[in-house]
Amino acid sequence: MSCLASCCASLTCGLCTSVASGVTRSSARLAYCGLFGVSLIVSWVIREVASPLLKNFSWINTSDNLSKEWFQAQAVLRVSLGNFLFFGVLALIMIGIKDQNDRRDCLHHGGWVAKLVIWVLLVALMFFLPNGVITIYGFLSKFGAGFFLLIQVIILLDATHSWNDSWVAKDEQKWYVALLVVSVACYIATFVFSGILFMWFNPSGHDCGLNVFFIVMTMILAFAFAVIALHPKVNGSLLPASVISVYCAYVCYSGLSSEPRDYVCNGLHNKSKAVTTSTLVLGMLTTVLSVLYSALRAGSATTFMSPPSSPRSVVGEKKSLLASEELESGKGSPEARPVSYSYTFFHLIFALASMYSAMLLSGWTSSSESSELIDVGWTSLWVRICTEWVTAGLYVWSLVAPLLLPDREFY
Repeated sequence: MSCLASCCASLTCGLCTSVASGVTRSSARLAYCGLFGVSLIVSWVIREVASPLLKNFSWINTSDNLSKEWFQAQAVLRVSLGNFLFFGVLALIMIGIKDQNDRRDCLHHGGWVAKLVIWVLLVALMFFLPNGVITIYGFLSKFGAGFFLLIQVIILLDATHSWNDSWVAKDEQKWYVALLVVSVACYIATFVFSGILFMWFNPSGHDCGLNVFFIVMTMILAFAFAVIALHPKVNGSLLPASVISVYCAYVCYSGLSSEPRDYVCNGLHNKSKAVTTSTLVLGMLTTVLSVLYSALRAGSATTFMSPPSSPRSVVGEKKSLLASEELESGKGSPEARPVSYSYTFFHLIFALASMYSAMLLSGWTSSSESSELIDVGWTSLWVRICTEWVTAGLYVWSLVAPLLLPDREFY
């Protein structure tokens, strides 16, 4: 076994070194996303397979009454803490970088072999920390996960407005028709999906008033988005309203599906106490894609995520992603080479996402549900529902803020 483990470690190191040597400036963001994806897989594997090994560590196994779920949460939180420190330190180092001539720019894009070694060492060292440190980190992670969900919502709002503006700027009839078609399709999908939620989470013969309230509220919000966006005094558009409506419907579904499996109003899952491997894989994949999308979008967003000197933050100047990659690779102007996105914010997204993923995999540090389930429980439900309502509030505020604060400029 030791020989096999040694061979596997050697092959893994060789593969990581090969991949690291192939990372270029233009692919650095994808490399960070890949590293974060690996950290999620490592967390999941340790949670499912290696968590019993923690019982052999005297500084972790300090009581005879510790449950399996507690050791699984410990494994996830320790990997998450190592990941958080890695990206958090990078975020601090990158503060104030505005030009590619800054020496720290090379640290962001290069040195991948060293960064991989540091990441592995940090994750490994977390398993030698006392339980008290991990408990504090678990408590703080709940707030960090909340910040990540908030940033994810703002990124979505930024993306939908950018999508709408890009099609309107083309000023052609076919693009206006496309806007209308996509908007109507999104609204149809929203209300059809909401109707399906009634069948799944309001089974006949049971009093499921809370679920009905959540679903009806989602439909009311979707209708309100359209009314406010199309009001003559509001400079809105139907496309962002429809996309946000679909997102709210999805968040409502994800929240309701997180209800305990033995809850009678969870008609989608209450017939099975366990969860299949395919369900676990699908849930984990959804989490990974959500986190990675937010990180990638943070690297190419056009509003508050870009530094003041970035071409992306100049009012009226629209830069494509290709143009930003040219700046990163040094093909732009040799005199002025501003960075195309905020490195600090980019790494901060990953740091907060580490906390968020830890909460998902540990059930928000609650052991009330089966250890076989991911992101299931009343805490997960309310986190999702609150996220939906915050999304609605931010979107409505983005529409009415120019009317309430006419002396301020909004971009």
